[in-house]
Amino acid sequence: MRNDLKIAPSLLSANFANLEKDLDQINRSEADWLHLDVMDGVFVPNISFGFPVLKAVAAISKKPLDMHLMIVNPDKFISQIRDLGTMMMNVHYEACPHLHRVIQQIKEAGMKAAVTLNPATPVAMLSDIIQDLDMVLLMSVNPGFGGQEFIPHTLNKIRELRELRARSGSNALIEIDGGVNLQTAPLLSEAGADVLVAGSAVFKAPDMIEVIHQLKNA
Repeated sequence: MRNDLKIAPSLLSANFANLEKDLDQINRSEADWLHLDVMDGVFVPNISFGFPVLKAVAAISKKPLDMHLMIVNPDKFISQIRDLGTMMMNVHYEACPHLHRVIQQIKEAGMKAAVTLNPATPVAMLSDIIQDLDMVLLMSVNPGFGGQEFIPHTLNKIRELRELRARSGSNALIEIDGGVNLQTAPLLSEAGADVLVAGSAVFKAPDMIEVIHQLKNA
């Protein structure tokens, strides 16, 4: 068992009719961050939160905001994301043809910078940028919808990413998003993940605080 595993509940699976109640549970839990999936219906086939909702959530959350932008042209929103008090701004490799510039802009705005890889994108694509990153998020499902089944090959990608991180001297955290639950969390922790994003496993549970405790101790 590790004592450094971070848990970031994903608000995408929350009860949107009663967000304040769900956020109160997250605030009182051992969760480390709050993960927010911003979708535009273009880069992924779904739409999630706009800035009015994000502002309301940011005002209530006592957890650092882990902002995952599943959108095209994420650089257009850097200042708005920063103004929410965001800790980590996360953009997709596949959505940023000028990735190095975007990472620089995120850091210049005072946030930590992360890059996400879709399931079919090889870890090696980050070899020229990983030394500049604070975190890499590996999607363990195809992005766009919650509640999908975990893709087992993700475990191999975690090991590959750890090797790349060691070779480059990077300190980037490894985050996993998709299909994280009490069954997959120990496997991900053992493979070397640092942060687990959990949606349905947390928000659909009878006792969210207890499930987060169990995930923390995976």
